[in-house]
Amino acid sequence: MFYLNKGRAGSMSPERIGVVITTYNSPLWLSKVLTGYENQSQPDFRVIIADDGSTDETRALIDQFRERSILRIDHVWHEDDGFRKCQILNKAIRETDCDYLIFTDGDCIPEPDFIATHQRLAEPGVFLSGGYIKLTMPVSEAITDDDIRNSVIFDPQWLVSKGQPKNHKLWKLSSSSLKKTVLNAVTPAAASWNGMNSSTWTKDLIAVNGFNEDMQYGGLDRELGERLWNFGHKSRQIRYSTVCLHLDHARGYSKPEIWAKNRAIRKAVKDNRTFWAENGIEKSPTA
Repeated sequence: MFYLNKGRAGSMSPERIGVVITTYNSPLWLSKVLTGYENQSQPDFRVIIADDGSTDETRALIDQFRERSILRIDHVWHEDDGFRKCQILNKAIRETDCDYLIFTDGDCIPEPDFIATHQRLAEPGVFLSGGYIKLTMPVSEAITDDDIRNSVIFDPQWLVSKGQPKNHKLWKLSSSSLKKTVLNAVTPAAASWNGMNSSTWTKDLIAVNGFNEDMQYGGLDRELGERLWNFGHKSRQIRYSTVCLHLDHARGYSKPEIWAKNRAIRKAVKDNRTFWAENGIEKSPTA
């Protein structure tokens, strides 16, 4: 059963929030990310780590954070059998009792108001499309836990001083609410489902049968958003309202043939206006 609280002007606000963090054998980056969640202005949420088969090193790290008793952590894990991100995400959706889920990755450090912003802007029948800034490897490696705790990493000047390119992407870190509102309105970027920073209601994810497990790396998040649109969901652009900093890493799982397969799946979803994933949380006889 899902419970909703009435917020301002009669809007509905989620009661039980979970942040779903995907990870695979990146404990150093995951440690920085979890430190970011320890530093949230809104502390009432669950951390759901969707682990695509990491070794005991990641499990030990999670236990360390549990012992600190700041975060409430669920570790959802399956054995390593290649890239199975959609499968572990569906397992996380199936097993949670949270009514609202924020999705991100284990290499994305959240702003202090990350959870609070998603909760404040949540609306029935809507998914939120947040922003991120990709860091260079030197900047990623330079960030310490203290830098995260004092939030200096979200100061554009600090990032530039560490070697981050100075460009328009850093506008996402503006301290002006008015500027953020204007930029959200005028950006040409579509309010698509972005796996690093998006959120919606658990019941609606279940209504479209979760992630399509036929999808591998390359567009799997967008495909979910496209099915939510077909289901009747609207999306809201908040890429300037709250961001996460994306730590750099190699992408050895990106392959042209997989991208081609995924593009074909997405084209069929668009052409047929499909919202139900046959090979999703629930399995059809032919999946």
